[in-house]
Amino acid sequence: MKNVLIDTDPGMDDALAISLAHKSGALDVKAITAVTGNLPADRTAANALKILDLLAAPGIPVAQGPLLPSSGDYPSDPFSHGSDGLAESHLSESDRKLEDRTAAQLIVDVAAEYAGNLTLCALGPLTNVAAALELDPDLPAKVSELIVIGGSFGETPYAWSQATGANPVSEWNIFVDPEAARTVFRAGFDLLAVGLDVATHPSINFREHDLEALRAAGTAEAALALRVVEFVNGRGYQSYCSLIDSVAVAAAIDRTLVEETSLYCDVATTDPLTRGMTVVDRRAHHRWTDLPLITVARDLDFSRFLDLVTTELAR
Repeated sequence: MKNVLIDTDPGMDDALAISLAHKSGALDVKAITAVTGNLPADRTAANALKILDLLAAPGIPVAQGPLLPSSGDYPSDPFSHGSDGLAESHLSESDRKLEDRTAAQLIVDVAAEYAGNLTLCALGPLTNVAAALELDPDLPAKVSELIVIGGSFGETPYAWSQATGANPVSEWNIFVDPEAARTVFRAGFDLLAVGLDVATHPSINFREHDLEALRAAGTAEAALALRVVEFVNGRGYQSYCSLIDSVAVAAAIDRTLVEETSLYCDVATTDPLTRGMTVVDRRAHHRWTDLPLITVARDLDFSRFLDLVTTELAR
């Protein structure tokens, strides 16, 4: 079983990703850290606790990150996860308590305890991971893999057509804290970035037989998934919106689901037109090889992915 720490901003797709991680049997969730992204970190931390209640999960430590990104400016999200951040599911408040430690400190402590055998799944902005690097610059050597939901890399047309940041070329998680993303991309992690190219591909949409299986399941997680699908469809979006973050967890469970490529890539941090853009140098000549060389998802076995998610949420 693979040890995993989930850094997350629940968020409805985060809720399903946490559910997948907990139920898979392939991952041992050692901790959850909450970051400002879909909502401020105090609310994402509260939602993480609610999700653990929904799953009847054991005492997994949960810690909260800062309320603001590295720049001190929290942008307005053009996409809504509902007033509660969980597709208006209105789960009960949890009696579980947050850790006294900060999110960054919890990341550092768990990485030290499970050095060499810890997957870090970052499902939101990279504020907490960058803060953890400040506490422990050796963190990349202790984390066996870092799987990030973030960026758009030009591998499919959805890298641009599904842009989720507040400018034409950015993805929300990177856009919220591009300074943190730039730090993390340059830190030397064994990093897999799953961008809009794959994570918003229409082939991720639930198939009708997946929805039928969820309706028949009767589990709390399946019911939540159906609620999320109803919510996003009702707002004119496709059901892939409910599964974006699950791609990172699925890759942690089975890396063979993902087809990968290596790209020279960095993060734009200044110009408002491109802030948060993941800039890839694809030139045949004069390429900037001093840019970080990262691994990027270029394709996904969509059928096996949907089979995995549906089976586990319904089990």
